[in-house]
Amino acid sequence: MTDPLLLIAGPTACGKSGLAMAVAEAFGGVVINADSMQVYRDLRLLTARPSPADEARVPHALYGVLDGREGCSVARWLELARTAIAEARAAGRLPILVGGTGLYLKALTQGLSPVPDIPPAIRSAARALLAEIGNEAFHVRLGRRDPVMASRLSPGNTHRLLRAWEVLEATGRSLAEWQALSEWQAHPHSGGCGARALTLALLPPREGLRAACDRRFLSMVEAGALAEVAALAERDLDPSLPVLKALGVPELRRHLSGEMSLDAAITLAQTATRRYAKRQVTWIRHQLSGAHIVPAQYSESLNAEIFPIIHRFLLTGIE
Repeated sequence: MTDPLLLIAGPTACGKSGLAMAVAEAFGGVVINADSMQVYRDLRLLTARPSPADEARVPHALYGVLDGREGCSVARWLELARTAIAEARAAGRLPILVGGTGLYLKALTQGLSPVPDIPPAIRSAARALLAEIGNEAFHVRLGRRDPVMASRLSPGNTHRLLRAWEVLEATGRSLAEWQALSEWQAHPHSGGCGARALTLALLPPREGLRAACDRRFLSMVEAGALAEVAALAERDLDPSLPVLKALGVPELRRHLSGEMSLDAAITLAQTATRRYAKRQVTWIRHQLSGAHIVPAQYSESLNAEIFPIIHRFLLTGIE
């Protein structure tokens, strides 16, 4: 099979990175980041980026490559990922994309919907309106104009609320219509990798995943995540930047400002992490329908089940 591609998806704290490194060692691969927060260099601990020892163990790409002052759109990540994939193949290695940002993985394999560029004035006006009335009221207004997209989004999903509003303002069409146009092939998706890919998804049982989320966040704090957030806060970055919305950052910043105790901040961050993991699981089940599901937390004992699947795919192209 020519140009194989391996994708490893799953919710936060499910063990994706451990599986990716094991696969990279066994099959001569490069671990390529597909997580929207691990692209930033500012929060190694809080975003669970691979450690220096991990990076020495197997080749890694796209981890910590951007400064927190930058934004990383899906389109920008896709461009970086395609370059990293090409470099891995040129080196004779298997590209292994790993991350919990499902939209990145979907864009890589299926491309992006052909939504026209949004004029800067519309972007600015949308952000100003959101800041003025708040997420809940903004969601209500979107629902009046675009009930389809509003029904798909929660009031807390600021980025996607803005995106839906901006597309409607700029084009007069719902984002749902643009996505449907692509699916109907009236305007084909663009930017995908054009390769046959095997997708593995780790989906542990709910209670075990919740406990893993809690343990991992606590271990991050114990390892020094609070100092990372303090250093980030000192940079006085634009509050709308993605890095300031990383799991745990808002809660730990509230502690640092004296608004709450560290224990309270940890509890809130753990709750936010569990909710995020639940949304990731839902997204994977609905959007990555062709994925091979592994219903467990990763451990080395799973290699005996997973490696033959990968081996067969590399030899025959059968998923």
